[in-house]
Amino acid sequence: MIQQARNNMRKFADCVLLTRVGGFYELYFEHADIYGPLLNLKVAQKKTVVGLVPMAGFPFFQLDRILKTLVQDRSKFVAISEEFLNTASGKVKSGGLMFDRKVTRIITPGTLIDEKFMNPYENNFLLAIHPGPGQSQIIPGQNKPMELRIGKLRSKSLGLAWLDLSTGDFFTQVVNMGSLSSALARIAARETILSHDAGNPLQQDILRVLEQDRHLVTHHPTQSELLSISSWLPMLEAAVPPADESLFTDVEISAGGLLLSYVREKLQGLGLKLQPPVRRQGNESMGIDKNSLKGLEVLETLKDGLGGGRGSLLHSVRRTITKSGSRLLKDWISLPSMSLQIINARLDLVSEFYHDQVLREKITSLLGRTYDSQRLVQRFSMGRGEVDELVSLLRTIEATNELASTLEKHTFILRPDAEAVDTSTLTAEPFQNLRSRLSLDGPTALARRIAEAIDEDGLMQSQRFEENSDEEMVTLARGVLLDEGSVDDKEAMSRIMSTKTASKKSTEQDSEEETWIMRKSASSTLKSLHNTLDDLYQQKGDLTFKLRDQLGAQSLSLRWSPGVGHICHIRGVKDVRTSLKTPASTRDAKATKSTRSFYHPEWNALGGTIDRTKLQIRAEEQRVFQELREGVVLQLVKLRRNAVVLDELDIACSFAVLAQEQGFVRPVLNITADHKIVGGRHPTVKLGLEEQGRAFVSNDCFIGEKERIWFITGPNMAGKSTFLRQNALITILAQVGSFVPADHAEIGLVDRIFTRVGSADNLYRNESTFMVEMLETAAILNQATPRSFVIMDEIGRGTTPEDGIAMGYACLHHLYHKNRCRALFATHFHALADMLKDFEMLGCYCTDVAEGPEGSFSYVHRLRKGVNRQSHALKVARLAGVPESAIDSARQVLQSLRSKAQPLSEKTIP
Repeated sequence: MIQQARNNMRKFADCVLLTRVGGFYELYFEHADIYGPLLNLKVAQKKTVVGLVPMAGFPFFQLDRILKTLVQDRSKFVAISEEFLNTASGKVKSGGLMFDRKVTRIITPGTLIDEKFMNPYENNFLLAIHPGPGQSQIIPGQNKPMELRIGKLRSKSLGLAWLDLSTGDFFTQVVNMGSLSSALARIAARETILSHDAGNPLQQDILRVLEQDRHLVTHHPTQSELLSISSWLPMLEAAVPPADESLFTDVEISAGGLLLSYVREKLQGLGLKLQPPVRRQGNESMGIDKNSLKGLEVLETLKDGLGGGRGSLLHSVRRTITKSGSRLLKDWISLPSMSLQIINARLDLVSEFYHDQVLREKITSLLGRTYDSQRLVQRFSMGRGEVDELVSLLRTIEATNELASTLEKHTFILRPDAEAVDTSTLTAEPFQNLRSRLSLDGPTALARRIAEAIDEDGLMQSQRFEENSDEEMVTLARGVLLDEGSVDDKEAMSRIMSTKTASKKSTEQDSEEETWIMRKSASSTLKSLHNTLDDLYQQKGDLTFKLRDQLGAQSLSLRWSPGVGHICHIRGVKDVRTSLKTPASTRDAKATKSTRSFYHPEWNALGGTIDRTKLQIRAEEQRVFQELREGVVLQLVKLRRNAVVLDELDIACSFAVLAQEQGFVRPVLNITADHKIVGGRHPTVKLGLEEQGRAFVSNDCFIGEKERIWFITGPNMAGKSTFLRQNALITILAQVGSFVPADHAEIGLVDRIFTRVGSADNLYRNESTFMVEMLETAAILNQATPRSFVIMDEIGRGTTPEDGIAMGYACLHHLYHKNRCRALFATHFHALADMLKDFEMLGCYCTDVAEGPEGSFSYVHRLRKGVNRQSHALKVARLAGVPESAIDSARQVLQSLRSKAQPLSEKTIP
């Protein structure tokens, strides 16, 4: 066995090997020494023919905890070696070993399937990147900032392919080097695969981007047999239509082949059925680059870096009640739509639920009865689905049917010839569209078959018995846990042991009680076998009465016990003595003064027949179960399609709830280049202020054809940055298909959102704060289009005032004359206002401070037209607790500087 483990360690040298031995998983050799202490496992020395071998082990039910530590927390690869009963020839080859141990799966951060520690509210993506051939060139200056090097490679195409094994989602996309970092931030893959093409210089640049963003990178050889979409078919639930297949580029196909080759290797022969690849195109959705995702805190907060964490846009708008709905919402928010048709269809649906609370509550109630069918179905497609998951799927299908019926009735009510309340604000079209996308016939038949086949009471009882099985193994595990386990593990084991103690007595009293997970009517064979078993039980009863009369022992019972077999059992001194006086063809198994157990030929024969019948029933139940599994796989496409409809309903209901809670309004989207937002609010800052008992001051924003750029000045802490961010977030929500935090909103479609906010450095990459600021500024000026929306805050603050003013003017000039996009530009360089008089489509707005008696003041967060030439920095310093003496010194210096300052001559303006 130790040699088998060593062989597997050599074969899978990049993995931590966990070897199954009975009820335990064990680590050997250097793996035990290295990972035993990390996992809080005691390292012992196992005696073998070659000497002492380091060993550490843990009970099988701790596997998820171990995998979480190794795979999720430490990003290790883990090979799971299971034991298989050896054939006669196998025993000879292995030197007489009863079991052969083979690696059945390699678990990596990107290839999780159904592990309990997975976040159910997020996808677990595995990404492959493949550069196009012959597109690379060696760029001199290896010490230059990565963005400067990438600028020269910006047009080079890269193929991306990513999937989630837990749901079957599969996507591809073409990007360039300039947008790679943003695509990585949006996809948020747990693991990224590159080919072993070390000779491609572009590969090195890709690797540098991945390392800079701290992605886990794995190298894998490209498999030529997977370099066509038709070769992917065995791993897909359905073929890619020929018309769609022709749209995939060579780099996408190469990336997809690399991805599927890696997955196939890690699954070690485990079946796989993915959804056909969906090709993502840049013009279908709003582009939100990495800096904007981070600066606007769209998916995670800057402070904690928590996905969907408190304070992020995703957290503030999420009201979904299903796990899969939460995953789809995250996808929508990271990829707002550019299609007016899609956006308005989503808004129509939200409007329906906003106006009809009864309908919304009915839908959410039904959604609450569903399970995560995306992941459930995927488990069955990989041959891992269990009986209780069939029941979960049954409940989901039943709820789907009720949802379809509810939508159908509501559609009927809203038809023109039906009576309806406030029909001017409602439309039946969204429900007709959703209802038409639901496929019910096949799944309904499957649900009926599951309900007819599975005995849910028997299933629950069987699960309870399984929890109390294998007492010897659990006892051994308890000893291990007492020495090495955590507090939680010890408490869990105590509960198991107490349950076993309570159940032991009842098990001994009626050892032949059986539970069946399938109904007797599940198949004609089962029905016949159960009838046979009933007859055999009747014969057992008759034999019991017969032997009681023969032996004069009314306490006699017919039993089966492990290690003993089929026995007749008598208890009570009187009955034992009486039975001994009566001659019979029996053989004692065990006897005491008050009990007697013995073998009887009739019971031995009858008991053997009962056992064989039970085995036949178990085999038939397994056949029926496998048949149901296959039925799920046959309905794979329809079940997944229905799941998407349920997720969209969940998001629409959640948006309606959010709108009612927060007073959001329906935005009007159009193809103009205008922003008309009245009473706009920051969706997350508003919530934070309300929790503190403070009110949020709303603001209007009108940028577009008349005033394409707003130049914003004002004091520190007066809300300039909040105003910038809130308008970007309102735009994102509108194109996602949500109502928005405003009194009124009309928004022309935005193709890309760019932000330059906050301050940070990257000293590891030799990038100062100002360099980071300029890199982000360069990306905006190089990429923004007339349909883009740009927010820029404090450009030039990382350098001298003169240089900062110069850079600020240059940015405004470029945005106005070259990019010609909508922009909000906030600054403390008030002198810029005097340099912008010729910018006819630029408006100046500001916030202010209201002075009170005895030096008191309050911020005026409402924007007004004009320029505020005071930042009131000393007021903020006093609020922060800066010593009064330091503030007095600063005031004196400030007055001196102002007295010497001369206005910039307009002649110096380029």
